[in-house]
Amino acid sequence: MTQPRYTPLAQSLPASVPFVGPETQERQRGAVFKARLGANENIFGPSPKAIAAMQASLTEIWKYGDAESHDLRAALAAHHSVAPENIMIGEGIDGLLGYLVRLLIGEGDAVVTSLGAYPTFNYHVAGFGGVLHTVPYKVDHEDPAALFARAADVGAKLVYLANPDNPMGSWHSGADLLAAMDTLPKGCLLLLDEAYIDCAPEGTALPIDINDPRVIRTRTFSKAYGMAGARVGYVLAEAELIAAFNKVRNHFGMNRTAQIGALAALQDQHWLAEVLDRISTARDRIAQIARANGLTPLPSATNFVAIDCGRDGAFAKSVLDGLVDQGVFVRMPFATPQNRCIRVSCGPEDQLDAFAHALPIALARARNG
Repeated sequence: MTQPRYTPLAQSLPASVPFVGPETQERQRGAVFKARLGANENIFGPSPKAIAAMQASLTEIWKYGDAESHDLRAALAAHHSVAPENIMIGEGIDGLLGYLVRLLIGEGDAVVTSLGAYPTFNYHVAGFGGVLHTVPYKVDHEDPAALFARAADVGAKLVYLANPDNPMGSWHSGADLLAAMDTLPKGCLLLLDEAYIDCAPEGTALPIDINDPRVIRTRTFSKAYGMAGARVGYVLAEAELIAAFNKVRNHFGMNRTAQIGALAALQDQHWLAEVLDRISTARDRIAQIARANGLTPLPSATNFVAIDCGRDGAFAKSVLDGLVDQGVFVRMPFATPQNRCIRVSCGPEDQLDAFAHALPIALARARNG
């Protein structure tokens, strides 16, 4: 019987995904979660104006989406005071990561990231045959100096850095990152993931000329704008690199209704400000719940809080399992020593109430073995 002739690379890869989604977990446990606090979604939701715009667009869903995302690109360009040629829209940051890796990384090419950083990036690197090199976190922060030094050592073509960071919620000032880039080796591109930048303090964004060829930045409508299910992300970079995406991207990959919703969301900055206030309040509440249970919340510039459970990864996993058993979906970092923590997304009061109720029970079970 004839079998598909997979490439040697495909044959070498595991058939796994970076994250097990909450829906998969709900099917496995036979019940829905009471609190969905694990995927860093914005549970407060998108702008009502975005919802209305998407609803109004549905009668024309028979049309393909604009392959150039013209209106959204133009609005984003005005928002960031750059040219449309400096922006590419894609199917969330995850999709754009895949396109960028496809453009730059071939079999055996070196790539540098932090040990325990966003695993979807690693998934794309493996999928195109790149060789991943890692450096440890430094006091729960990504370490730009170490990342760039390792990139020089291995001749990396690409180095990944998130600011603010997922999964720890830590951050560097944009000025400090800009200074650190003096040691970025020639010929190495910095992929700066700024998915959570809207939630971060003033001065966190990298203050760099849009035409600086050393860096490409990713942004998203999935977090502060509350549109994770729409899959709308974008990259900011010099025009030549942006144009290269046209060589490999799915030109009709962007959902038409999602483009319309993102444009309306961008135009409703009042709603964004309101959501950011709610996120700040929820971060404080999560920190209070952690402290009330003898745990340590880490400072966060994102829409989640990493909570130090005070022991090792096995203990934190027991706490996580205890929460999931009670219908509270949370996640935890993958690598030591960050895996001593659980990670809890910001959400409305009723979901945080469910977390507050479940946490002491989960801790008691974990401590009792």
